[in-house]
Amino acid sequence: MTRCQLNRARLALVASFFFLFSIATAFAQESIHRDAPKDVVLGQMTVTLPPIIQMNGKDDRLSPGVRIHSIRNMLVLSASLAGSTVPVVYKRDTYGLVSEVWMLTPDEYSKLGGTGTNAQNFVALLALIFGARQ
Repeated sequence: MTRCQLNRARLALVASFFFLFSIATAFAQESIHRDAPKDVVLGQMTVTLPPIIQMNGKDDRLSPGVRIHSIRNMLVLSASLAGSTVPVVYKRDTYGLVSEVWMLTPDEYSKLGGTGTNAQNFVALLALIFGARQ
């Protein structure tokens, strides 16, 4: 074999390795199970100019290390949500800033929307929603 043929064979081997690795990673991500977060509050988050937001129409602020989880459990940057309003459940840190956010679909939000007064029912519905998102 010539040197060029060896380089092509190595390149094909490396490419096939990365292809198989990406497929294995995709299958591993499909099996991620996300548990329902504890001590969360239901709300509508409007990102104006990060870190400044409005939560349920009132001015609020994101913490410096905020984690915003999309409905596929991927982290989202707050700047990519600028100018939009999304239904969420969220947590606050010890300083009162919004520190962790889980985005909801409109259907999930409507299922949780009528249960704001009954805390046990809210937690049970939240567990069902996050359990169905495997």
